[in-house]
Amino acid sequence: MINTSTENGVMTLSIDRQDKKNALTAAMYLELATQIKVAQEGESLRVILIRGEGDNFCAGNDLMDFLALAQSGGLSGDLSSFPPLVLLHALVDCKLPLVAVVQGAAIGIGFTMLLHCDLVVCADNVRLQTPFVDLGLVAEGGSSLLLPARVGRANAAEILLLGAPISGDRALQMGLCNSVCAAAELDTTAAMYASALAAKPAGALAASKALMQPSAEEIHKRIDEEALEFIQRLQSDEAKQALSQFFKR
Repeated sequence: MINTSTENGVMTLSIDRQDKKNALTAAMYLELATQIKVAQEGESLRVILIRGEGDNFCAGNDLMDFLALAQSGGLSGDLSSFPPLVLLHALVDCKLPLVAVVQGAAIGIGFTMLLHCDLVVCADNVRLQTPFVDLGLVAEGGSSLLLPARVGRANAAEILLLGAPISGDRALQMGLCNSVCAAAELDTTAAMYASALAAKPAGALAASKALMQPSAEEIHKRIDEEALEFIQRLQSDEAKQALSQFFKR
């Protein structure tokens, strides 16, 4: 489930499915997207903070969903209502500053969604990873465009092709996060960032964010291109075998 709270101009969205390391279901994607849109409708909210309850931020998509899609033949037709895409496009279009609070596992879309956040605070126990290729799949979330631009092609290949786990210190070195702190200090540190943003002139903040962002149209296009390839790969024998092996571990 997604827990929502607001205080002092900050909406906090907490991913709460701790028994599954906060892996996202279709309903959770849609709820996150809905709340991101709701936050922008009024004038009282200035910042959106995304966090995970418990020991992990988000272990990615629920792989049972992937396995079911692979076995059933996947998706066909219009992908605009595919829950992960609904969330990703909402993140791209979000006019409010997005702050991510990350501890433990941030895997798959749990990692790629961070590329759409403006400030990212990591605990020193964080593990960022994109195991797409290992599962017979491809990059998603616009990461094939955003990661090389952010960290360089060599580092992006290490993350997306090798699927190498990235520590908090390495993430800071690469520019994937703004700070790394002890897990016990994570919420306090993130709250400081969120409060500082919320206190600034809202119009100037939104305009500055928009100017800093690469072409939204280009990002939307890449997200959709990745999704088409992702769905095709999901139906491949390679992906079906990889997903089945994962559940046998």
